[in-house]
Amino acid sequence: MSTHTGGAGSLAVEPMPGYLDLITRASSVMLDAWTDCDTCGLELSKRTLLENAYITWTEIALFFFCAFLWTQVRQGLTESLFKPLGQWCRLMPKDAAKMPESAWKLVFYTMSWSYSTYLLFFTSYSFFHDPASVFYNWKSGMSVPTDIAIAYLIQGSFYGHSIYATIYMDAWRKDSGVMVVHHIITLALISFSYAFRYHNVGILVLFLHDISDIQLEFTKLNVYLKSRGGGYHLLNDVLSNMVSISFSITWFWFRLYWFPLKVLYATCLSSLQSVPNIPFYFFFNTLLLLLLLMNIYWFLFIVIFVVKVLKMKEVNDVREYEDKDLHQGPQAENDDDAGHPISSQGKHVQNGVTKEKHL
Repeated sequence: MSTHTGGAGSLAVEPMPGYLDLITRASSVMLDAWTDCDTCGLELSKRTLLENAYITWTEIALFFFCAFLWTQVRQGLTESLFKPLGQWCRLMPKDAAKMPESAWKLVFYTMSWSYSTYLLFFTSYSFFHDPASVFYNWKSGMSVPTDIAIAYLIQGSFYGHSIYATIYMDAWRKDSGVMVVHHIITLALISFSYAFRYHNVGILVLFLHDISDIQLEFTKLNVYLKSRGGGYHLLNDVLSNMVSISFSITWFWFRLYWFPLKVLYATCLSSLQSVPNIPFYFFFNTLLLLLLLMNIYWFLFIVIFVVKVLKMKEVNDVREYEDKDLHQGPQAENDDDAGHPISSQGKHVQNGVTKEKHL
Protein backbone atom coordinates (compact mmCIF):
# COMPACT_ATOMS: atom_id res chain seq x y z
CA MET A 1 0.00 0.00 0.00
CA SER A 2 1.12 3.55 -0.51
CA THR A 3 -0.03 7.14 -0.32
CA HIS A 4 -1.81 8.31 -3.45
CA THR A 5 -0.81 10.85 -6.02
CA GLY A 6 -2.88 12.60 -8.63
CA GLY A 7 -3.73 10.80 -11.85
CA ALA A 8 -3.03 11.73 -15.41
CA GLY A 9 -4.83 15.03 -15.26
CA SER A 10 -3.63 16.27 -18.64
CA LEU A 11 -5.95 13.95 -20.56
CA ALA A 12 -9.25 15.40 -21.74
CA VAL A 13 -12.36 14.28 -19.86
CA GLU A 14 -14.78 12.36 -22.08
CA PRO A 15 -18.41 13.52 -21.94
CA MET A 16 -20.76 11.02 -20.31
CA PRO A 17 -22.49 8.90 -22.98
CA GLY A 18 -26.17 8.14 -23.36
CA TYR A 19 -27.77 4.72 -22.98
CA LEU A 20 -27.84 4.08 -26.73
CA ASP A 21 -24.19 5.07 -27.10
CA LEU A 22 -23.24 2.78 -24.22
CA ILE A 23 -25.14 -0.20 -25.63
CA THR A 24 -23.94 0.14 -29.21
CA ARG A 25 -20.30 0.95 -28.48
CA ALA A 26 -19.89 -1.45 -25.58
CA SER A 27 -21.47 -4.37 -27.42
CA SER A 28 -19.31 -3.67 -30.48
CA VAL A 29 -16.09 -3.41 -28.47
CA MET A 30 -16.84 -6.51 -26.41
CA LEU A 31 -17.73 -8.53 -29.51
CA ASP A 32 -14.49 -7.48 -31.20
CA ALA A 33 -12.51 -8.31 -28.07
CA TRP A 34 -14.11 -11.74 -27.90
CA THR A 35 -13.50 -12.41 -31.59
CA ASP A 36 -9.84 -11.37 -31.32
CA CYS A 37 -9.20 -13.54 -28.26
CA ASP A 38 -8.02 -16.70 -30.00
CA THR A 39 -6.34 -18.04 -26.87
CA CYS A 40 -9.21 -17.39 -24.46
CA GLY A 41 -10.01 -20.36 -22.29
CA LEU A 42 -9.29 -22.09 -19.01
CA GLU A 43 -5.55 -22.27 -19.55
CA LEU A 44 -5.23 -18.54 -20.29
CA SER A 45 -7.45 -17.70 -17.32
CA LYS A 46 -5.29 -19.79 -14.99
CA ARG A 47 -2.09 -18.19 -16.27
CA THR A 48 -3.55 -14.68 -16.06
CA LEU A 49 -4.74 -15.31 -12.51
CA LEU A 50 -1.30 -16.46 -11.38
CA GLU A 51 0.49 -13.60 -13.13
CA ASN A 52 -1.77 -10.68 -12.17
CA ALA A 53 -3.52 -11.45 -8.87
CA TYR A 54 -1.73 -9.87 -5.91
CA ILE A 55 -3.04 -10.46 -2.40
CA THR A 56 -1.20 -11.45 0.76
CA TRP A 57 -2.07 -13.89 3.52
CA THR A 58 -2.00 -10.97 5.92
CA GLU A 59 -4.73 -9.21 3.92
CA ILE A 60 -6.81 -12.41 3.84
CA ALA A 61 -6.43 -12.81 7.61
CA LEU A 62 -7.47 -9.17 8.12
CA PHE A 63 -10.57 -9.78 6.01
CA PHE A 64 -11.75 -12.71 8.16
CA PHE A 65 -10.86 -10.94 11.38
CA CYS A 66 -12.81 -7.81 10.41
CA ALA A 67 -15.80 -9.86 9.15
CA PHE A 68 -15.91 -11.56 12.55
CA LEU A 69 -15.45 -8.17 14.22
CA TRP A 70 -18.43 -6.67 12.36
CA THR A 71 -20.60 -9.52 13.64
CA GLN A 72 -19.46 -8.95 17.22
CA VAL A 73 -19.89 -5.17 16.95
CA ARG A 74 -23.41 -5.61 15.59
CA GLN A 75 -24.36 -8.01 18.37
CA GLY A 76 -22.85 -5.70 20.98
CA LEU A 77 -24.64 -2.61 19.67
CA THR A 78 -27.90 -4.53 19.36
CA GLU A 79 -27.86 -5.68 22.98
CA SER A 80 -26.39 -2.55 24.58
CA LEU A 81 -27.91 0.24 22.45
CA PHE A 82 -30.47 -0.64 19.80
CA LYS A 83 -32.75 -2.91 21.88
CA PRO A 84 -32.72 -0.59 24.93
CA LEU A 85 -33.44 2.33 22.61
CA GLY A 86 -36.41 0.48 21.13
CA GLN A 87 -37.71 -0.20 24.65
CA TRP A 88 -37.18 3.43 25.67
CA CYS A 89 -39.13 4.60 22.60
CA ARG A 90 -41.87 2.07 23.45
CA LEU A 91 -41.92 0.61 19.95
CA MET A 92 -44.56 -1.90 19.00
CA PRO A 93 -43.24 -5.47 19.58
CA LYS A 94 -43.00 -6.29 15.88
CA ASP A 95 -41.15 -3.03 15.20
CA ALA A 96 -38.85 -3.41 18.21
CA ALA A 97 -37.75 -6.80 16.84
CA LYS A 98 -36.77 -5.28 13.47
CA MET A 99 -35.41 -1.91 14.55
CA PRO A 100 -31.87 -3.14 15.51
CA GLU A 101 -31.25 -4.50 12.01
CA SER A 102 -32.11 -1.18 10.36
CA ALA A 103 -30.25 0.87 12.97
CA TRP A 104 -27.09 -1.20 12.45
CA LYS A 105 -27.22 -0.87 8.68
CA LEU A 106 -27.92 2.85 8.87
CA VAL A 107 -24.82 3.34 11.04
CA PHE A 108 -22.58 1.31 8.72
CA TYR A 109 -23.79 2.68 5.39
CA THR A 110 -23.61 6.26 6.62
CA MET A 111 -20.02 5.71 7.68
CA SER A 112 -18.95 3.86 4.52
CA TRP A 113 -20.67 6.25 2.09
CA SER A 114 -19.23 9.28 3.89
CA TYR A 115 -15.75 7.83 3.48
CA SER A 116 -16.31 7.07 -0.22
CA THR A 117 -17.59 10.62 -0.70
CA TYR A 118 -14.48 11.97 0.98
CA LEU A 119 -12.23 9.95 -1.33
CA LEU A 120 -14.03 10.99 -4.52
CA PHE A 121 -14.67 14.67 -3.80
CA PHE A 122 -12.17 15.84 -1.20
CA THR A 123 -8.94 14.27 -2.45
CA SER A 124 -7.07 14.37 -5.76
CA TYR A 125 -8.97 11.39 -7.19
CA SER A 126 -10.99 12.35 -10.28
CA PHE A 127 -12.82 9.06 -10.79
CA PHE A 128 -16.35 10.46 -10.50
CA HIS A 129 -15.90 13.39 -12.89
CA ASP A 130 -13.60 11.44 -15.21
CA PRO A 131 -14.49 7.73 -14.96
CA ALA A 132 -11.96 6.78 -17.64
CA SER A 133 -9.22 7.87 -15.24
CA VAL A 134 -9.78 4.75 -13.13
CA PHE A 135 -7.53 2.96 -15.61
CA TYR A 136 -4.88 5.64 -16.13
CA ASN A 137 -1.39 4.41 -15.23
CA TRP A 138 -2.72 0.96 -14.38
CA LYS A 139 -0.02 -1.67 -13.85
CA SER A 140 -0.25 -5.27 -12.74
CA GLY A 141 0.67 -5.53 -9.07
CA MET A 142 0.73 -1.77 -8.55
CA SER A 143 0.52 -0.46 -4.97
CA VAL A 144 -2.94 0.23 -3.59
CA PRO A 145 -3.14 3.67 -1.93
CA THR A 146 -3.60 3.32 1.81
CA ASP A 147 -6.84 5.32 1.92
CA ILE A 148 -8.42 3.10 -0.76
CA ALA A 149 -7.09 -0.09 0.88
CA ILE A 150 -8.85 0.94 4.11
CA ALA A 151 -12.13 1.40 2.23
CA TYR A 152 -11.71 -2.04 0.65
CA LEU A 153 -11.04 -3.70 4.00
CA ILE A 154 -14.10 -2.05 5.54
CA GLN A 155 -16.44 -2.91 2.67
CA GLY A 156 -15.09 -6.37 1.87
CA SER A 157 -15.24 -7.59 5.46
CA PHE A 158 -18.72 -6.09 5.88
CA TYR A 159 -20.04 -8.06 2.91
CA GLY A 160 -18.40 -11.18 4.28
CA HIS A 161 -20.32 -10.52 7.50
CA SER A 162 -23.49 -9.75 5.52
CA ILE A 163 -23.57 -13.18 3.86
CA TYR A 164 -23.64 -14.76 7.32
CA ALA A 165 -26.05 -12.15 8.69
CA THR A 166 -28.58 -12.53 5.86
CA ILE A 167 -28.81 -16.27 6.49
CA TYR A 168 -28.56 -16.43 10.28
CA MET A 169 -29.31 -12.99 11.75
CA ASP A 170 -31.73 -11.07 9.50
CA ALA A 171 -35.41 -11.84 8.98
CA TRP A 172 -35.90 -14.07 5.93
CA ARG A 173 -37.85 -12.51 3.07
CA LYS A 174 -38.88 -13.32 -0.48
CA ASP A 175 -35.74 -11.77 -1.97
CA SER A 176 -33.32 -12.98 0.71
CA GLY A 177 -31.96 -15.60 -1.68
CA VAL A 178 -31.28 -12.87 -4.23
CA MET A 179 -29.66 -10.82 -1.47
CA VAL A 180 -27.26 -13.66 -0.66
CA VAL A 181 -26.34 -13.87 -4.34
CA HIS A 182 -25.91 -10.09 -4.39
CA HIS A 183 -23.56 -10.20 -1.40
CA ILE A 184 -21.51 -13.01 -2.97
CA ILE A 185 -21.18 -11.13 -6.27
CA THR A 186 -20.31 -7.92 -4.43
CA LEU A 187 -17.68 -9.70 -2.33
CA ALA A 188 -16.25 -11.32 -5.48
CA LEU A 189 -16.05 -7.91 -7.17
CA ILE A 190 -14.36 -6.35 -4.13
CA SER A 191 -11.90 -9.22 -3.69
CA PHE A 192 -10.92 -9.66 -7.32
CA SER A 193 -10.83 -5.94 -8.09
CA TYR A 194 -8.42 -5.50 -5.18
CA ALA A 195 -6.26 -8.45 -6.22
CA PHE A 196 -6.11 -7.27 -9.84
CA ARG A 197 -5.66 -3.63 -8.82
CA TYR A 198 -8.96 -2.36 -10.21
CA HIS A 199 -9.50 -0.59 -6.88
CA ASN A 200 -10.17 2.79 -8.47
CA VAL A 201 -13.33 1.65 -10.21
CA GLY A 202 -14.33 -0.23 -7.06
CA ILE A 203 -14.49 2.97 -5.02
CA LEU A 204 -16.78 4.52 -7.62
CA VAL A 205 -19.09 1.49 -7.57
CA LEU A 206 -19.33 1.57 -3.77
CA PHE A 207 -20.11 5.28 -3.74
CA LEU A 208 -22.95 4.86 -6.25
CA HIS A 209 -24.62 2.09 -4.25
CA ASP A 210 -24.32 2.93 -0.56
CA ILE A 211 -26.39 6.12 -0.60
CA SER A 212 -29.58 4.18 -1.37
CA ASP A 213 -29.00 1.98 1.67
CA ILE A 214 -28.79 5.02 3.96
CA GLN A 215 -32.15 6.33 2.76
CA LEU A 216 -33.83 2.95 2.97
CA GLU A 217 -32.79 2.26 6.54
CA PHE A 218 -33.63 5.82 7.63
CA THR A 219 -37.10 5.43 6.12
CA LYS A 220 -37.67 2.15 7.90
CA LEU A 221 -36.62 3.55 11.27
CA ASN A 222 -39.10 6.40 10.90
CA VAL A 223 -41.84 3.94 9.98
CA TYR A 224 -41.15 2.09 13.23
CA LEU A 225 -41.04 5.34 15.24
CA LYS A 226 -44.24 6.86 13.90
CA SER A 227 -46.38 4.41 15.90
CA ARG A 228 -44.23 4.27 19.04
CA GLY A 229 -46.06 4.15 22.33
CA GLY A 230 -49.24 3.08 20.55
CA GLY A 231 -49.78 6.60 19.20
CA TYR A 232 -49.24 8.43 15.91
CA HIS A 233 -46.28 10.77 15.34
CA LEU A 234 -46.70 13.05 12.34
CA LEU A 235 -43.03 14.08 12.04
CA ASN A 236 -41.82 10.50 11.62
CA ASP A 237 -44.60 9.79 9.13
CA VAL A 238 -43.67 12.84 7.04
CA LEU A 239 -39.96 11.95 7.19
CA SER A 240 -40.61 8.37 6.10
CA ASN A 241 -42.69 9.53 3.12
CA MET A 242 -40.24 12.23 2.06
CA VAL A 243 -37.18 9.99 2.26
CA SER A 244 -38.96 7.12 0.51
CA ILE A 245 -39.55 9.44 -2.45
CA SER A 246 -35.93 10.55 -2.33
CA PHE A 247 -34.88 6.90 -2.13
CA SER A 248 -36.81 6.04 -5.30
CA ILE A 249 -35.24 8.91 -7.24
CA THR A 250 -31.75 8.23 -5.90
CA TRP A 251 -31.99 4.54 -6.71
CA PHE A 252 -32.67 5.30 -10.37
CA TRP A 253 -30.19 8.16 -10.62
CA PHE A 254 -27.23 6.48 -8.94
CA ARG A 255 -27.75 2.81 -9.82
CA LEU A 256 -29.55 2.86 -13.14
CA TYR A 257 -28.18 6.08 -14.65
CA TRP A 258 -24.73 6.91 -13.27
CA PHE A 259 -23.69 3.31 -12.64
CA PRO A 260 -24.05 2.07 -16.24
CA LEU A 261 -23.06 5.35 -17.92
CA LYS A 262 -20.03 5.99 -15.73
CA VAL A 263 -18.83 2.61 -14.49
CA LEU A 264 -19.85 0.20 -17.25
CA TYR A 265 -18.79 2.61 -19.97
CA ALA A 266 -15.37 2.89 -18.34
CA THR A 267 -14.95 -0.84 -17.76
CA CYS A 268 -16.24 -1.90 -21.18
CA LEU A 269 -14.58 0.76 -23.36
CA SER A 270 -12.06 2.94 -21.51
CA SER A 271 -10.35 -0.06 -19.96
CA LEU A 272 -9.28 -1.45 -23.34
CA GLN A 273 -8.19 1.99 -24.52
CA SER A 274 -5.84 2.39 -21.54
CA VAL A 275 -4.83 -1.26 -21.14
CA PRO A 276 -5.37 -3.21 -24.40
CA ASN A 277 -4.70 -6.60 -22.79
CA ILE A 278 -6.36 -5.89 -19.46
CA PRO A 279 -6.72 -9.08 -17.37
CA PHE A 280 -10.12 -10.73 -16.87
CA TYR A 281 -11.93 -8.15 -18.97
CA PHE A 282 -14.98 -10.37 -19.56
CA PHE A 283 -15.11 -11.74 -16.02
CA PHE A 284 -15.32 -8.33 -14.33
CA ASN A 285 -17.74 -6.86 -16.82
CA THR A 286 -20.00 -9.90 -16.45
CA LEU A 287 -20.12 -9.39 -12.68
CA LEU A 288 -20.88 -5.69 -13.11
CA LEU A 289 -23.65 -6.48 -15.58
CA LEU A 290 -25.14 -8.95 -13.10
CA LEU A 291 -25.06 -6.21 -10.48
CA LEU A 292 -26.93 -3.91 -12.87
CA LEU A 293 -29.54 -6.59 -13.51
CA MET A 294 -30.11 -7.00 -9.77
CA ASN A 295 -30.49 -3.23 -9.43
CA ILE A 296 -33.17 -3.39 -12.13
CA TYR A 297 -34.83 -6.34 -10.38
CA TRP A 298 -35.11 -4.45 -7.10
CA PHE A 299 -36.23 -1.30 -8.92
CA LEU A 300 -39.30 -3.26 -10.03
CA PHE A 301 -40.43 -3.27 -6.39
CA ILE A 302 -40.24 0.51 -6.43
CA VAL A 303 -42.38 0.59 -9.59
CA ILE A 304 -44.95 -1.66 -7.90
CA PHE A 305 -44.94 0.70 -4.92
CA VAL A 306 -45.57 3.74 -7.14
CA VAL A 307 -48.42 1.97 -8.94
CA LYS A 308 -50.06 1.12 -5.61
CA VAL A 309 -49.75 4.70 -4.42
CA LEU A 310 -51.29 6.02 -7.64
CA LYS A 311 -54.20 3.63 -7.18
CA MET A 312 -54.63 4.91 -3.59
CA LYS A 313 -54.46 1.42 -2.17
CA GLU A 314 -52.84 0.29 1.03
CA VAL A 315 -49.11 -0.07 0.52
CA ASN A 316 -47.55 -3.25 1.86
CA ASP A 317 -44.08 -4.67 1.48
CA VAL A 318 -44.39 -6.52 -1.79
CA ARG A 319 -41.47 -8.77 -0.89
CA GLU A 320 -42.71 -10.06 2.44
CA TYR A 321 -43.94 -13.56 3.15
CA GLU A 322 -47.49 -14.01 4.32
CA ASP A 323 -47.92 -15.47 7.80
CA LYS A 324 -48.46 -18.97 6.45
CA ASP A 325 -45.15 -18.82 4.57
CA LEU A 326 -42.97 -17.55 7.38
CA HIS A 327 -41.70 -20.98 8.31
CA GLN A 328 -39.84 -21.17 4.99
CA GLY A 329 -36.89 -19.03 6.07
CA PRO A 330 -34.50 -18.46 9.00
CA GLN A 331 -35.85 -16.38 11.86
CA ALA A 332 -39.15 -16.08 10.04
CA GLU A 333 -40.96 -16.32 13.33
CA ASN A 334 -39.92 -12.71 13.95
CA ASP A 335 -41.69 -11.47 10.83
CA ASP A 336 -45.32 -12.14 11.63
CA ASP A 337 -46.66 -9.16 9.76
CA ALA A 338 -47.01 -9.22 6.00
CA GLY A 339 -46.60 -5.52 5.43
CA HIS A 340 -43.59 -4.40 7.44
CA PRO A 341 -40.57 -2.52 6.13
CA ILE A 342 -37.59 -4.47 5.08
CA SER A 343 -33.92 -4.32 4.85
CA SER A 344 -30.68 -5.12 3.16
CA GLN A 345 -27.84 -3.74 0.62
CA GLY A 346 -30.10 -4.38 -1.89
CA LYS A 347 -33.20 -5.04 -1.27
CA HIS A 348 -35.97 -4.30 0.95
CA VAL A 349 -39.09 -2.28 0.80
CA GLN A 350 -40.94 -0.33 3.41
CA ASN A 351 -44.15 1.21 2.38
CA GLY A 352 -43.07 -0.16 -0.93
CA VAL A 353 -39.55 1.08 -0.59
CA THR A 354 -37.05 -1.42 -1.95
CA LYS A 355 -33.49 -1.92 -2.04
CA GLU A 356 -30.44 -3.40 -3.31
CA LYS A 357 -26.37 -3.13 -1.91
CA HIS A 358 -23.84 -2.76 -3.36
CA LEU A 359 -20.47 -2.93 -5.25
